[in-house]
Amino acid sequence: MSNIAIIGTGYVGLVTGVVLSEIGNTVTCIDIDENKVRILQRGQSPIYEPGLDELMVKNIDAKRLFFTTNHKEALANSNIIFIAVGTPQSESGAADLTYIKQAAKDIALNIVKDTIVVVKSTVPVGTNDLVESIIKEHLITNRKVDVVSNPEFLREGHAIQDTFYGDRIVIGAENNEAGNTIKKLFKPLNLPIVQTNRRSAEMIKYAANAFLAVKISYINEIANLCEAMDANVLDVAEGMGLDHRIGRAFLNPGLGYGGSCFPKDTEAIAYLGREYCAPLTIVENAIKANFRQREIFLQKVLNYFDGNLEGKIIGMLGLSFKPNTDDLREAPSVYLIEELEKRGAIVKAYDPVVKHLPQCVEHFDEVINNSNIVLLVTEWEEFKSLEIPANKLFDGRYFLKK
Repeated sequence: MSNIAIIGTGYVGLVTGVVLSEIGNTVTCIDIDENKVRILQRGQSPIYEPGLDELMVKNIDAKRLFFTTNHKEALANSNIIFIAVGTPQSESGAADLTYIKQAAKDIALNIVKDTIVVVKSTVPVGTNDLVESIIKEHLITNRKVDVVSNPEFLREGHAIQDTFYGDRIVIGAENNEAGNTIKKLFKPLNLPIVQTNRRSAEMIKYAANAFLAVKISYINEIANLCEAMDANVLDVAEGMGLDHRIGRAFLNPGLGYGGSCFPKDTEAIAYLGREYCAPLTIVENAIKANFRQREIFLQKVLNYFDGNLEGKIIGMLGLSFKPNTDDLREAPSVYLIEELEKRGAIVKAYDPVVKHLPQCVEHFDEVINNSNIVLLVTEWEEFKSLEIPANKLFDGRYFLKK
């Protein structure tokens, strides 16, 4: 088994570290936030992800999982180092690689043995080449370093399941020996492995997410057309999904995609298309359609009140961008709250996990009973049995519609 360091304890880094320790490796996760590291050392996850806390505690107790702020010690003791830092979207739409570059420098200044560096972060095509060049430029010891691409395909709320029972593992390497070492690392998971060069691996991640985003935007536009023509989009999606060439997954109409991946990744690959004069017009239009879906939903609320929301109490069920997570990044709820309050409405919101917003109430009864209308924004399973008068319900996820 391997001694592994993971730079970054965000969603990807933490889940990766926990799973690699679960299959028998010794893993040290590194973060610069001392308070966060103390929380992690107690076996408490800073993110909501079903099953994650239990695996953390199990592997901390087994002395296979550690957390530290000490780059020098953790990197020196590891023969495989994962980079799992954030790559936020810049104003231009391109990925901001500031944290990636810093991680590469930290590795170069601290390793003392031959090392394989695995880039787990979602990065533009060519970033692994950049990481390799930065490490070589700043390396202070005469050690061999191979850089391997290993993009993640985790769904928030299903990350543990996706790791153990996912569709595939992608490994991109220029050096076959390094690629095979990482393949061996993941062998206990018994998943199909795609081995390719680094640039192809980087592209697989972006291309896959962009395709799924297009699929979501497509069914949302079909939903709008169905509503205008008195057709049932749920039946349409079911009929489409039975075609094995299409499939039912990601044909759930609603308020569009959000979270940390799809919005950022679609913008990033669209940016690459423009930069290389190979525009991805389908992706560009999917991005526009996704945002328009929230505007359409807001307009329905405005039409219901004849454009006057002043003093109206709007109930909201669900805040996270999807169920089984507490992630509010690019969540439709954030946009809707801002726009509703801007127009004078009072928003009361209930979410099973998100509790920190000023609009939050303790129980969904407060939303249903004390509001003029109720917006269902996130399809949490516990909402399925709620009885809400049809004339009061705006079901943004087609979740309670019969």
